[in-house]
Amino acid sequence: MSTPTVALAAKQRTPVRPARVLLHVFLVVTALAWLAPLLWAMFAALRPYSETSAKGYVSWPDKLSFDNFTNAFEQSDMMHYFGNTLIIAVPAVLLTLLLSSMVAFYVSRFDFRFNIALLLVFTAGNLLPQQVIITPLYRMYLLIDLPGITVSGKLYDSALGLVLIHVAFQSGFCAFVLSNYMRMLPHELTEAALVDGASVWRMYWQIVLPLCKPAMAALATLLSIWIYNDFFWAIVLISTGDNMPITSALNNLSGQYFTDPNLVAAGALLTAIPTLIVYFVLQRQFVSGLTLGANKG
Repeated sequence: MSTPTVALAAKQRTPVRPARVLLHVFLVVTALAWLAPLLWAMFAALRPYSETSAKGYVSWPDKLSFDNFTNAFEQSDMMHYFGNTLIIAVPAVLLTLLLSSMVAFYVSRFDFRFNIALLLVFTAGNLLPQQVIITPLYRMYLLIDLPGITVSGKLYDSALGLVLIHVAFQSGFCAFVLSNYMRMLPHELTEAALVDGASVWRMYWQIVLPLCKPAMAALATLLSIWIYNDFFWAIVLISTGDNMPITSALNNLSGQYFTDPNLVAAGALLTAIPTLIVYFVLQRQFVSGLTLGANKG
């Protein structure tokens, strides 16, 4: 009997374990439960409001079209809010990664007395509820004048204000993740560079940082999604409607006396497209970044 035939026969005799069947059933049910709201929103967005109001949402559709998507895109002035979000998200992500990587490099490659304490200070900022500091932060933003720098002349009601608050709140988590990753890198790399006369900046920029691309890509994906989906800080720190990010564009689809749920569902699906693009572009780096150290002994 040939080797392939023996392997095939052995595979056929392998019994199916009940635990594995239950695992696959659980995964399928969980995936369907996770996708159900998205699929239901898509189903509602493809139907006209007149049909769902007459027959209900749990009914067979007479017509499916993309009219709600077109109307949501035009009525909410979505391109304008996409631009506002890019102005906030791109600098916030880049600044957060840059500053947190500097902190991570310092606490992971240099030994000093307050090494761990410094990292804990940065990480502790993520444990502070946003609602706790909203009143003093709001008053501080009103008192900071930035004439000629922002359109409003203040830190309040400006994209710069949102960028700074996102950097402040996200840097702790990123510094914690990057410091753990940098500790996994061999110290011989920086020691050899130091012997060769490399400066601290060169060790950071040309040696350590390029090796952190998987972790940086994973964090960039998470930061892009978190900052893009932010609604709390935009509502609190922005008062002018034209300055708000994309999450507030859905408010333009709600009227004072009437709201079309199908139109809002279409708008919500449209706003989710950029986050999906970011994830699919960085998917490989994101997955590799999440599994860092999984096989470390």
